[in-house]
Amino acid sequence: MNDAPDLELDTAWMERMGEWGTTAQPGKRGLTLEDIRIGRYGELPEESDNMSGRPRGAAERPEAFRIGGYTVRSKREIWLENATFLYEEALQRQWSSATDIPWETIEPLPDDLEEAECALCTFFNEVEFVAGDVPARWVANISPDFFEARNVLLAQVQDEARHMDVFRKRALANGGGLTRVTGATSGFVGSIDLSRDFTEMSSRMHVSGEGAVLSMFRMGELVGQNPAEKRMYRLCAQDEARHVAFGIMHLRYLHATAPDRHEEIEAYLDEAENLSLTGGTNPAGPQAETSEALAILLGGGKQHYDEGFRILLAIRKRQLKEYMQRVKSAGFGERFENGRSPVPGRIAALS
Repeated sequence: MNDAPDLELDTAWMERMGEWGTTAQPGKRGLTLEDIRIGRYGELPEESDNMSGRPRGAAERPEAFRIGGYTVRSKREIWLENATFLYEEALQRQWSSATDIPWETIEPLPDDLEEAECALCTFFNEVEFVAGDVPARWVANISPDFFEARNVLLAQVQDEARHMDVFRKRALANGGGLTRVTGATSGFVGSIDLSRDFTEMSSRMHVSGEGAVLSMFRMGELVGQNPAEKRMYRLCAQDEARHVAFGIMHLRYLHATAPDRHEEIEAYLDEAENLSLTGGTNPAGPQAETSEALAILLGGGKQHYDEGFRILLAIRKRQLKEYMQRVKSAGFGERFENGRSPVPGRIAALS
């Protein structure tokens, strides 16, 4: 005989679902984040009051704790139209620094070339640490209602961790090692972490800082002394291009939806251009050692430094032109025509 009391099953939770009957269909690339932006689940609020970590589209629980201290709760503070694409691309193009680099192709180099390569690897370790550390700080501040942009930033943190380890591995793989720190983080790069606003951070880091690093990665075919180095730079460039695209598309969204912030963004670009232009190929600038290392690698040794420096000047000119194109794509190209930006003058000086 069963003396257990009869218990009434409470299934009231079944009446508190999100949007029932929603069916996401896989597309040509599988079931992507874009494919699940349907119905209520795809609706983004202009302002988020979600402080409990509730997944967007889920039913609310009134007694839920406020677990998040989200400060980025406005769509215009964080949004970009291609966030889902960038995230899916980041997933599909992951690579391993242990197995996807043909390390066996590295052979002993003359001391000057090895020292120059190790100096460059030390520089990239410094800047990529900042490029991973800063977005990681911001992720926890972003409302879960804007999880697509959040996910792109999380993927960037993983990318930067891999960049740091691949350059560290290269520095230790051929008898060299890390050199003296270049001081890159004591100037503009380090100031990125002082940003008080997400858009300020993104314009400084994604558009200005990582845009410059992307141009450096793209010269890897010229700088690389063996297939391992060339592939290392090529793979890092494909990752960096996504990070730059994030910043461009975010500024483009703001240009279209927040005209009241245009002057503020122009000020961020002013600061980046004035600070970053003081380094680079300037012999007295804070990046002088990195520039010298690049010139040695581009020329093929210290004895060909002048030729390497000539190539570096041409690359620097291209770097600035690429920066201008990114800013124009974001909607702020007028600064190059109305005399506000020093970049056109700097390009003319390098011609």
